[in-house]
Amino acid sequence: MLLYPPIKDLLAQVPSRYMLVNLVAGRARKLSSEAEVSGEPLEEKAVSLAIQEVADGVLTLEAEEEAMEAPAGDGEEAVC
Repeated sequence: MLLYPPIKDLLAQVPSRYMLVNLVAGRARKLSSEAEVSGEPLEEKAVSLAIQEVADGVLTLEAEEEAMEAPAGDGEEAVC
């Protein structure tokens, strides 16, 4: 059970629990991947770090949406 930060504080940053879970899960995957590539261990679990970023206002839904809309690669359009 999540005790800190309280869910109500996290939901003040993100409009729904579903979006909160997706936001945190995506960021946690990214943190884990970056740590694996760099070879440096994380000081805490990736999910805990992602939740703390949401609580601190560092990770927001708007910022994540902008990052997803940005073109991939070095200026070239992504081909689907």
